[in-house]
Amino acid sequence: MTRRRRAAAGVTLMEVLVAITLLSLLSTGMVMSMRIGLNVFAKANTRLMDNRRVVGAQQVLEQELEGLVPVTATCAGMPMKFGFFQGEPSNMRLVSTFSLEQGWRGRPQLLALLVIPGEDGQGVRLVVNETPFTGALSAGALCTGAAPDPIIGRMVFQFLPMRATPDSFVLADKMAYCRFSYYGPGRGANDPPVWYTQWPGAGWPWGIRVEMAPLEPDPSRLQPITVMAPINLFRSPEIDYADQ
Repeated sequence: MTRRRRAAAGVTLMEVLVAITLLSLLSTGMVMSMRIGLNVFAKANTRLMDNRRVVGAQQVLEQELEGLVPVTATCAGMPMKFGFFQGEPSNMRLVSTFSLEQGWRGRPQLLALLVIPGEDGQGVRLVVNETPFTGALSAGALCTGAAPDPIIGRMVFQFLPMRATPDSFVLADKMAYCRFSYYGPGRGANDPPVWYTQWPGAGWPWGIRVEMAPLEPDPSRLQPITVMAPINLFRSPEIDYADQ
């Protein structure tokens, strides 16, 4: 009688198997839940970093343009001074007080912004080269000559070509297009201001616009958008300014 009671109070092999099976299912469910949660966290973190990268790059671009310095230089030994600025549809060259490395506290930089083909030939990317600005001579050395344009009736300056280097910083990538335009006075004395795809003047534009569009639009992510920067300069490059 005592042996039967002791046997009845024990655990059978079937019960042990059922308990192990339930524990295995519970453990598998917990592992799967943790894995799904970690994957969701990784995707959210990647998306957040991508969004921060887009916002940061556009802020850098806007600050570089707004930090334009009105440098006057001479071109290829010509006695005439001009406002140093090169503006083309996919290239732009200027002097800015904003630096990628030191922000607004650094020394002025010679900036060369250019649009180049993207990785594997897909889309385009916007890159910038920074060179420390050492004076008007360093800016003027980039100008190769000037000639009067019969259409606009102004001197048009030519510059050395721009090239991307291993040190070029990528401001925006994977874009369908990226193009520059420049706001300034009309061609005639009484014409209203217009947007130019190529800057025709010897001075500086009143505003700069950088139009960008993503190569693969994704509504769930921040996309590169158009950046517009006003250039608040009211200085003539033909006049020498000095303290009186």
